[in-house]
Amino acid sequence: MSVEIKEVITKSDIKKFVELQFELYKGNKFWAPPLKKGELKYLDPSKNPAFSYADAKFYIALKDGKVVGRVGAIVNHKYNEKIGKKYVRITKPEFINDIEVVDALIKKVEEFGKSKGMDTIHGPLGFSNLDTQGLLIEGFEEIQSVASVYHLPYYKDHFDRLGFAKENDWVEFQLKLTDEPLQKASRGSAMIQKRYGFEVQSFTSTNEMKQHASIVFDIINEAFEVLPYTTPFAPELKQYYIDKYFDILNPKYVKAVKKDNELVGFQIAVPSMSKAMQKANGKLSIGGILALMKARKQNDTADLFLTGVVKKHQNAGVAVILFSEVQNALHNDGIDIFETTGIFETNNEVIANWKNYEHKLHKRRRCYVKSIS
Repeated sequence: MSVEIKEVITKSDIKKFVELQFELYKGNKFWAPPLKKGELKYLDPSKNPAFSYADAKFYIALKDGKVVGRVGAIVNHKYNEKIGKKYVRITKPEFINDIEVVDALIKKVEEFGKSKGMDTIHGPLGFSNLDTQGLLIEGFEEIQSVASVYHLPYYKDHFDRLGFAKENDWVEFQLKLTDEPLQKASRGSAMIQKRYGFEVQSFTSTNEMKQHASIVFDIINEAFEVLPYTTPFAPELKQYYIDKYFDILNPKYVKAVKKDNELVGFQIAVPSMSKAMQKANGKLSIGGILALMKARKQNDTADLFLTGVVKKHQNAGVAVILFSEVQNALHNDGIDIFETTGIFETNNEVIANWKNYEHKLHKRRRCYVKSIS
């Protein structure tokens, strides 16, 4: 039977779009399921302010009446203006290992892109760089960080088959903290604070963090301006991500640096939620909530989520202070294994720091690009 592609419009369609990945990865011990409530909100134009600056459509593929694939297409006008390109983003691809299904989904993204005057497709990417990015191409037997992605090995085969080429790769490292890097970072932090007059800002509550949240996004806007796939966060989008992420953060592992009483940098680490998300399986039931609460307070692994420093102080060692403070806080709670989530493989300066740790590059994800003109 031929494949039917249906645009996601109704609440029922959106639910089917979200549920597909739970069917595809059922029983997979490496996949960390997202919360369904958050996924449903992400797809709702009335709740996700990103729809105000981007054109987007989402589709499901049906075969014999069963949902067997899904995909989204996004034209991020702000990003296209930034880079002077006509790109349509492929987003949230999931599918069974079926050429007919995959080809029909990709064709729909290309058609949508052309209808908007686009000439190139790239991704997987979301509305912003705080959404999941890339297709997993290495590390299929490593548990997914909740800030990253997981895909089945055949996804890459289909992208390669269809002529997609590499645009950028993110690499993910696992680091093991030992005494040497702990002490080295502490010495470096103390020296830099004394030399430049930086001060460390720690937090004791979620409300205290939220008071500084808008400034954190201002730092992100400035620090990430030159990076691929980034666009500034408008006030509405700031609030969307504050609501989405800040309540799950443990204030102990969020650190900032001040200069002349102004925040100039921050770093966020989160005790790994991967196994807890597996137990929750997409739902905030009592069991799921308890698992997430336990992971937040008792863990042996942390995900290094995000670091940002204003341009003026990027070469002054602020990142050294931040990393020292965060890893000390984690170490004091018995957390000595860190996941770096995604770093561009060309970021040699950051990657060079990992030589101080017992480390391994264990995951790689890719942003692909393909002409559709």
